[in-house]
Amino acid sequence: MIGSGLLVAVNLIFQILSLAILLRVLLSWLPMVGVRIDPFHPALRILYQITEPILAPLRRFTTFGMIDFSPIAALILVDIIRRVLMMALAGSL
Repeated sequence: MIGSGLLVAVNLIFQILSLAILLRVLLSWLPMVGVRIDPFHPALRILYQITEPILAPLRRFTTFGMIDFSPIAALILVDIIRRVLMMALAGSL
């Protein structure tokens, strides 16, 4: 019972992380359509604090010209890590 709860919790954490990355991408598009965003808003600061440690290292390798592919790479890596961790946890139960 505890093991299945752990699997659910790990899966939920990785889903929230993926959603945070997607939300950050969507929010980055808003200024292009004229919506002003306050970068100092507490919710945005939390979103950046969650996603920046993942996106910043990837940005060095995934930026081509003006196009930043780090969110795509991050989503792929997060999913791979989630799958490996879930298999490892499921195998140890």
